[in-house]
Amino acid sequence: MRALAKAGAAPLSAAARAVIPCLWRGRYFSSGKEPVGNKPETPMLRHLMYKIKSTGPITVAEYMKEVLTNPAKGYYVYRDMLGEKGDFITSPEISQIFGELLAIWFISEWMATGKTEAFQLVELGPGRGTLAEDILRVFSQLGSVLKNCDISIHLVEVSQKLSEIQALTLTEEKVPLQRSAGSPVYMKGVTKSGIPVSWYRDLQDVPKGYSFYLAHEFFDVLPVHKFQKTPQGWREVLVDIDPQVSDKLRFVLAPCATPAEAFIQRDEKRDHVEVCPEAGVIVQELSQRIALTGGATLIADYGHDGTKTDTFRGFCGHKLHDVLIAPGTADLTADVDFSYLRRVAQDKVAALGPIKQQTFLKNMGIDVRLKVLLDKSDDSSLRQQLLQGYDMLMNPKKMGERFNFFALLPHERLHGRSHRRSKCQSKPSPSPVAGFSELAWQ
Repeated sequence: MRALAKAGAAPLSAAARAVIPCLWRGRYFSSGKEPVGNKPETPMLRHLMYKIKSTGPITVAEYMKEVLTNPAKGYYVYRDMLGEKGDFITSPEISQIFGELLAIWFISEWMATGKTEAFQLVELGPGRGTLAEDILRVFSQLGSVLKNCDISIHLVEVSQKLSEIQALTLTEEKVPLQRSAGSPVYMKGVTKSGIPVSWYRDLQDVPKGYSFYLAHEFFDVLPVHKFQKTPQGWREVLVDIDPQVSDKLRFVLAPCATPAEAFIQRDEKRDHVEVCPEAGVIVQELSQRIALTGGATLIADYGHDGTKTDTFRGFCGHKLHDVLIAPGTADLTADVDFSYLRRVAQDKVAALGPIKQQTFLKNMGIDVRLKVLLDKSDDSSLRQQLLQGYDMLMNPKKMGERFNFFALLPHERLHGRSHRRSKCQSKPSPSPVAGFSELAWQ
């Protein structure tokens, strides 16, 4: 993140600030021409206005990064934005079945690769800890299967507020948390089932070792650069101050090529694209780790396979929100381009998917699990909640086809060879990857 220019710096020349007004309008977000109404001027808006006045128009990626993760004013840093009272709700908050089936996926992969003596479960952006809680409950229920495996939990979380909520959700109250603000491991504890759990701000700080990585609705909030095809070639969409309204932002096009254009494919056919270099960096790190020490990554998110164009949008109070109005009060998101993640990963690991959430969960046995829970319950309201949750997860018009699953695995996993199998590990046999085909226990 670029530092703000010092107060009193000389204004930029007219040539340096020359931009092209952005007439293009995305499907999901405003070009900044709608009336602001009674929207307040937020601290983040004041910060962005000063930044733009000092350094000129900023990229959409820089805008997203500032709005979401600025240490002082960022949307994610000091608030709980999840659940009915927040701005959006995620699958784990809808139904316990979601997390239970992901737990089965990790255990299935652990078994398929020879039952290593230990594994790390690493979750990127763990929300309120609900998903990890559901996964750990299944780990406890299947303790006889995992009894000889040393498991640890590692959570990558930049939000101080959410990390505190995660700790309340996951840890044993009788065991005090260890805190070290300046350390890469800024918090440690023990889960209610006795498993050690640690918090980090960056994936690179997580210890390397045989690990399962989980990223649920994580990649869609990483900053994207937006590009529009023009007669002069690709031009990046920037955020600038509206010259007609001094306290309002607008989109403009850069007057010339910008560095992030290097991420656009040479044979790109779309006239508008979004690229996310930060997602590529993270997938490279995950791929290197998996290739080196084994394990797998499971990604679940909004996304497409290199087909969509303008997906940048905001959410506030569970409703679509103009991304340029009252920055810092709404979530900002853009669909994940899984074709880009595949290109980044393919040299080091195998990639599976994306497949629709409906298909993945059906392959994992969601119908069987729902029937078991319904048969066990005599509470009509609980049964109704289970059915409503199932419909939300599986209905093609709801989450069933809007969310996708994508996996990264060692190349040898698909050929039936375990990674660095020790003498005491059982020999694996080739087996389909659960979720991407029907689940089959060995």
